[in-house]
Amino acid sequence: MKRLNTATPDFEPAFAALLDEARETTNRVDGVVAEIIATIRAHGDAALIDYTTRFDRWAPTAPAALRVTSAEIEAADASIRPELRAALNLAAERIEAFHRAQLPRDLEMQDSAGLTLGMRWGAIDAVGIYVPGGKAAYPSSVLMNALPARAAGVPRIAMCVPTPDGALNPLVLAAAKRAGVTEIFRIGGAQAVAAMAWGTASIGAVDRIVGPGNAYVAEAKRQVFGRVGIDSIAGPSEVVVIADADNDPRHIAVDLLAQAEHDESAQSILITPDATLADAVAVAVEAELRHLPRAAIASESWARHGAVIVVRDLAEAATLTNRLAPEHLQLMVAEPRTLLAQIRHAGAAFLGRFCPEAVGDYVAGPNHVLPTGRTARFASGLSVFDFLKRTTWVEADEAALVAVGPAAVALAEAEGLTAHARSVALRLGG
Repeated sequence: MKRLNTATPDFEPAFAALLDEARETTNRVDGVVAEIIATIRAHGDAALIDYTTRFDRWAPTAPAALRVTSAEIEAADASIRPELRAALNLAAERIEAFHRAQLPRDLEMQDSAGLTLGMRWGAIDAVGIYVPGGKAAYPSSVLMNALPARAAGVPRIAMCVPTPDGALNPLVLAAAKRAGVTEIFRIGGAQAVAAMAWGTASIGAVDRIVGPGNAYVAEAKRQVFGRVGIDSIAGPSEVVVIADADNDPRHIAVDLLAQAEHDESAQSILITPDATLADAVAVAVEAELRHLPRAAIASESWARHGAVIVVRDLAEAATLTNRLAPEHLQLMVAEPRTLLAQIRHAGAAFLGRFCPEAVGDYVAGPNHVLPTGRTARFASGLSVFDFLKRTTWVEADEAALVAVGPAAVALAEAEGLTAHARSVALRLGG
């Protein structure tokens, strides 16, 4: 774990090194992924069966076996304990309500020249969702990716999830049922992304692929972009916690470890103006690690990528946070909204001492699919807008064209596009 202090002479180079730290890259797998995509395009379902047999340790007998049946989904849903069913229902209701509230209105206006201008919104036709299935199962990821698509009005939502040793996770299937997923396939990795992008005999192609995955999945999404849309190239999870002295060090320690336990490449950073709190949190992290089931993962993440930064004041904390542009930001201070106003770059913010980021992972409502690796400088979290398209339209009568047409002719002629100019000029009697 790195210890930094803005008052020391070596802070700036140390902080720059933290910003430039490469926690995970996909360029080491780009060749392998390109080969997988090419093989899926060439051989379709047969290649999917082969890759599933090799990587997921079970052998589908036919392409139809790749699809999860309605009976399997119903059986999985029926097997869930009542308290988990209630938790899934609560999470689904809150997530869908928040995303339905985002839906935009169409636009229509008439300008002073007499043209009628408009913009309409419409859902894309088909979405593919990738759900990880390796180190852990994530029903929350199903809800966060599928429910915004349903709120946007997407008619077809397909989902791919790897099933190591052929085992299906009941919670994942139950979440998919509640989120309106219409097709579920038990395939994973780059081959699943390729199948959704290009289609096979048994899996229809989609228009956009969303959802997190490992380096192979991330690289596959990068390579199929253009053929389909994607949400982002998701990297390892990260959190920045800004805390003042009036906090329980144990609360902060557990919040930091909540990110560290995702995987060894995750990053947790504490920024505080109180050096005593910084020391106490560092001690509390080590104590909590002794009781954490995923201690090996969290410990490596904390040791390799964790950081505690002591600053002069909260204004300096805000400045550093804008440079970090974190995926998650917790503001555990007396006036979190005042501090939030100083921060421009964060995927999602959690305000106050009783609002840990983990509540946002499951039941708060806003999406937990967020920009990582400092991309919050220019990107946003998943929303209904990722599943909508805008179409603008213009309506003009003769009088309106007379008002604006001569300017269009002049600009077209200046660009040397004669036919452009004539298409307007002819209607003006020229």
